[in-house]
Amino acid sequence: MKYAIPLGAALLSLAACSSTQSQVTASAKALHRDMLVLDTHLDTPINFGREGWNFAERHTIENDIAQVDLGRMAEGHLDGGFFVIYTEQGDLTPEGYRDALAFARERSALIDREIAAHPRLIGFARTADEVLRLAAAGKLVALKAIENSYPIGKDLTLLQEFYDAGVRLAGPVHSVTNQFADAAGGEAKWNGLSPLGRQWVAEMNRLGMVIDGSHSSDATFDEMLRLSKTPLLLSHSSPEAAFDHPRNLDNARIRQLAASGGAMCMSTVFLSDMNLSEERGVLFERYENIAGMSPAEQAELVRQWRALNKTEPMWSTTFEQYMTALLNLIEVAGVDHVCFGADWDGGGGIQGLEDITALPVVTQRLLEAGYSPADIEKMASGNVLRIMRAAEAVRGR
Repeated sequence: MKYAIPLGAALLSLAACSSTQSQVTASAKALHRDMLVLDTHLDTPINFGREGWNFAERHTIENDIAQVDLGRMAEGHLDGGFFVIYTEQGDLTPEGYRDALAFARERSALIDREIAAHPRLIGFARTADEVLRLAAAGKLVALKAIENSYPIGKDLTLLQEFYDAGVRLAGPVHSVTNQFADAAGGEAKWNGLSPLGRQWVAEMNRLGMVIDGSHSSDATFDEMLRLSKTPLLLSHSSPEAAFDHPRNLDNARIRQLAASGGAMCMSTVFLSDMNLSEERGVLFERYENIAGMSPAEQAELVRQWRALNKTEPMWSTTFEQYMTALLNLIEVAGVDHVCFGADWDGGGGIQGLEDITALPVVTQRLLEAGYSPADIEKMASGNVLRIMRAAEAVRGR
């Protein structure tokens, strides 16, 4: 038995299985079950602290808004991943930095409390070797990441504080240009990294933290690739060849990323236009504050969210389009430079890949495309662990 998960949490509900999932072969299921599978960008902490919500339970896409919980991690054989400290961009002022830092500290502590509440099922890892030890012990694995370094303001010593709190992956920017760098689709204020952003790269290298290039502008990506002593990881990005969007990376840069030893973790977002209607925008705003809602308010949000999905899906991407994009990415980058970060609980998920229970389908399709079990395990976790080890190796130099 791969996980020490209560049987009731891991039982496969026939009603919850899509026809696609039910067609996964026994050999593909076994391969997916037995290899180490990581996701590099889990926005699930937005759900931590919700009244009446239990991270250890097996929820469904029909009865809950979350796409990740311990029950579905066991069922979909997602061994672990990076749980994200995301902070919304605010003003580039001392007050803005102060408020953001307080939020990020609390979100980090919230992740600690949630993982600590389930010690039989999941544990924290701070190194690649600790990931392997936890998995070998039959536990799920939690790592920490920062999405948007805005909360550290202009005080780079705060990176040490978050490193000490377990953060091992961080990106400089989110959707808006900040004090460190230009964002993809944001203002081209710095034409890449700011002077402080260049110092941020050096401090990330010194600490042995992996640099996340997702959400960065092309110019920011280029400069980080040039300056970093260790390979970059794009924790949740898509290829521009699949869909032209500022968040997505062109093939030339994907090849440069691969040549430097880095990897792109394939996302499910921006493989089509995002249907961000006024109603969806209101629901997203409410979702940002779901931890402060009563169970009744949460249930009503879930009802409205699911009803809107039926009439106005957020993405028009099909699973076949996702697989075409993924296979093209592998062809461009190579199996040593691809990984997975679907953006679960942060807007990710498409028809046929609605939550993590569908992950074995991807494994089957990769087998059908001719990739070996060893190739698939590299993409499922090996490349991420290799990049973590590269960062660990230069720590303190």
